[in-house]
Amino acid sequence: MKGSIRRLLVSGVTVGALAAGTLAVLPAATAGAASSSAVATWAEAPQTPPNYIFPFMGLQYFSVSNINNFQFLMYRPLYWFGNGSTPNLNPSLSLANNPTYSNGSKTVTINLKNYKWSNGEKLTSQNVMFWMNMLHAQKDNWADYSQGIGIPDDLKSITVNSPTKLTFQLSAPVNANWFTYNELSQITPMPNAWDKTSDAGAAGSGGCSAAAYGMANTQCTAVYTYLSKASGFDPANPKGANNSLTTYATNPLWQVVDGPFHLTKFDASGNVTMAPNKSYSGPIKPTVSQFVEVPFTSDSSEFNALVGNKLSVGYLPSANVTTGTTNAYKAGPNNSRLSGNYNLAPLYTWSINYFPYNFQSTGNGGTAGKIFSQLYFRQAFQTLVDQPLYIQKIDKGYGIPTYGPVPVYPSNSYASSTEKSNPYPYNTGRAKSLLSSHGWKVVPGGSSYCENPGTSKNQCGKGIPKGTKLSFNLEYATGGTALAQQMNAEKSSWAQAGINVTLSGATFNTVLGNAVPCTAGQSCNWELENWGGGWVFAPDYYPTGEAIFQTGAGSNSGSYSDVKNDANIVATTQKSVPLTTYENYLAQQLPVVYQPNPATSLTEIKKNVKGVTPQSPLYSINPENWRF
Repeated sequence: MKGSIRRLLVSGVTVGALAAGTLAVLPAATAGAASSSAVATWAEAPQTPPNYIFPFMGLQYFSVSNINNFQFLMYRPLYWFGNGSTPNLNPSLSLANNPTYSNGSKTVTINLKNYKWSNGEKLTSQNVMFWMNMLHAQKDNWADYSQGIGIPDDLKSITVNSPTKLTFQLSAPVNANWFTYNELSQITPMPNAWDKTSDAGAAGSGGCSAAAYGMANTQCTAVYTYLSKASGFDPANPKGANNSLTTYATNPLWQVVDGPFHLTKFDASGNVTMAPNKSYSGPIKPTVSQFVEVPFTSDSSEFNALVGNKLSVGYLPSANVTTGTTNAYKAGPNNSRLSGNYNLAPLYTWSINYFPYNFQSTGNGGTAGKIFSQLYFRQAFQTLVDQPLYIQKIDKGYGIPTYGPVPVYPSNSYASSTEKSNPYPYNTGRAKSLLSSHGWKVVPGGSSYCENPGTSKNQCGKGIPKGTKLSFNLEYATGGTALAQQMNAEKSSWAQAGINVTLSGATFNTVLGNAVPCTAGQSCNWELENWGGGWVFAPDYYPTGEAIFQTGAGSNSGSYSDVKNDANIVATTQKSVPLTTYENYLAQQLPVVYQPNPATSLTEIKKNVKGVTPQSPLYSINPENWRF
C-alpha cells in the first residue's frame, strides 16, 4: 500500500513523514471520566487527507492515507497483518482462520469466522467471491495486481463449499508464506449491498457476488463502474476530479461496514468523523464516542496544536526536534515545550523509502526515459545522495538508510548484508567519472551534455542524441519542512556533477496521482516524482517485490522492467528460497532512487492515554484499542 507513504507506504503507502498520518486523542471529558464519553482525534500528516473510500482502487488512490488510516477502520481485509510491533499475521483480528495448504501447495482452504455486516447480514463466502470476481474482471484497475505472477492469474478455480468455507485451486505450487502474506492479504470481502449498478438497484442485483468464479466479467465490470463513480472515480475519465467526496458520509453504500467504525462526517479538506459500529464482531469493541481525523496544512500548525494542549496524542515534526537521538530506534530528549505532558515514541514502518524514475518518460525532449534506462546514470545519481548526512542533519538521527528493496527494520531475517551496507556511498568524484566515461561533458553547476553519442561502452547510450542535456523535473509533496530541505540538498548535490534538477511542489495526493505507470499510446512526460514515503509493504507483507518492481505490476510507478529481476521475483513466490539474490540484484541495479527512511511518526502520546502502543509497523491504526 504507496502510501502514504504510498502503499506504497504510501502505499504501497505508504512511508515517510509526508505519506502517513499520526495519532491524536482528545478527551471530551476530564481525566478519570468514562472513556465512552471521549472523542479520539487523529491528526493527519500535512496535506495528506484521505480521498477515496472504495477498497478496490488503482495506484493513484493506493495510499496509507486511504487504506490503513481510513478504509480499514470501516472495511476489514480478510486477513489482518500487524501483530504487536511486528508486521506478522494477526489471527485474532482476521475475518478468517489461518488458511490451510494441501495438494503440494496447489489447494488453499479458507474458513471464515463468525462476523456480520452492520446491516445485519452475515459475512459469508459470497462476500469473498464478490471481491475475487471483481478482481478477475478488473485486474488492471487493481493497484496490487502483478501480471502473471499472482491472483487472479495463478488461479484455476474457486469453489464455495459452504457459507463459511472456500477452496482455491492454483495452477502451480506456490510458496505458502508468500501466498498468504501477499495474495490472500489483498482480499477485502464486500457486502451484497454493493452488488448493484444503480442507486435504486436491489442488493445482489448486479450479479457479481453470486456468480461462479470468473463467469461474470460483464456484470462485475458494470458493478465496478457504479461503485467507482460513487467514490468519485470515473473509469471512462480517469483524470477527472473527484466530485463525490462530500457524499461519502451520506451515501448508504458506505454505511454497510464490518469494521469497528462507520463514517458520519467527511469533507474534501480531510475532516473525518466516525462513530463506533455497534454491530462490530471483532474481539475489541470501541469505547470512544467518536473517532475524528483532522487535517493540517503544515507541520508547524500541528505542532502549535500540541503546544496548545489541543491534542492528546500527536506527532513531533522533525523541525521541532530540539535534541536529536544517537539511536534511531529509541527516543531522545523530548521537546521541552511538550515533555511535561507527552511521552515521545518513534515509529518506523515495514517499509523502504524511494522515489521512481519514469523509464517511459518522454520528458527532456524525449530523452528522459532513455537516460534513466542507463545503469551508469542511475549509479551516478544515487552516488550523489548522502543518506547518512541527511539522517543526521535533517532527521536529527531519527532515520534508517534505504539501500535496497527489502526493509532492514523491524529486525528480520530477510535483509541481506548488502542491504545493511551502502553499495553506492556518497562520492562526487565517482559520479563525475561515471558520466564522463560514458560520453558526457560534465559541467558542474550547469547542465552536463552528451558529446559522444552511441551505444558503445564509452558512449551515452541508445536514443540519446549529441547535445542532450542532463536536465530533469522533479515534483515532490509539500507540507512538511524535512522533505523540502532534503530535496534542496539533493538538488545541490546533483548539480555538482552537472545534473540540473528543477524542483516543484504539489500536494501529496497530486504527486501520488501523477506518479503512475505509463501505458501505450498515452502521453507520459513526468520524469521524477517524490511523494515522500516510498512503499509500506502492505498488502504485500512478504517483501518479494512483485507489486512494485515486476514488469507490468500495478504499483510499478516508473514502469521498470528487467528480465533477470522478473525471474528472481518469480523464484521467491514459487519456492521457499531466500530473498538474497533478488534483493542484492536490485540494490545494485537501482530501479528507483533510494532515499533515507525517516521515522514515520515521532508520536507524542499524552500520559493519560493508553492503548496507542505498540504502534503498528504497517501504520494501521486501531482506535478501538484506545482507552483514557
